Amino acid sequence: MSEEQIEQPQQTFEIQRIYLKDVSFESPQSPAMFKEKWEPTSNLQVGTQHREISENVYEVVLNLTTTVTINEKTAFLIEVEQAGIFTLSGFEDGALGHVLGSYCPNTLFPFAREAISDLTTKGGFPPLLLAPVNFDAIYAQRQQESQQTDGGNETTH
Repeated sequence: MSEEQIEQPQQTFEIQRIYLKDVSFESPQSPAMFKEKWEPTSNLQVGTQHREISENVYEVVLNLTTTVTINEKTAFLIEVEQAGIFTLSGFEDGALGHVLGSYCPNTLFPFAREAISDLTTKGGFPPLLLAPVNFDAIYAQRQQESQQTDGGNETTH
């Protein structure tokens, strides 16, 4: 073996499981909302969390909350926590943070998107197809915010 092979740890990325951790659908104005002309406005909030559950094994949770309104009345509100268990090894801290904060949520997003579309249909509404989310940009923004917070004398929690 050459020195490079010894120094470079083998990187492992494995999906162990993908699952819905929590889901909520609310349609507070039903059935009156079905009579409204379907010209919705939607708002999507995205969040991610991760935690190590055993050595090199992490749970990553993608939180999506979408609120759809018509004429300033809530047609429906959906909250989805799409989770996955990932085996990750051989990554340096910075690369591991990126995988957990961007790559894993990107892997989970299509599953959450499908759950939201299915829920809207089951709720009697046209399917809601979410636009792609740039998790790299979200991760970079959070890193920048974290550096700004940690850079000062005071840390806000």
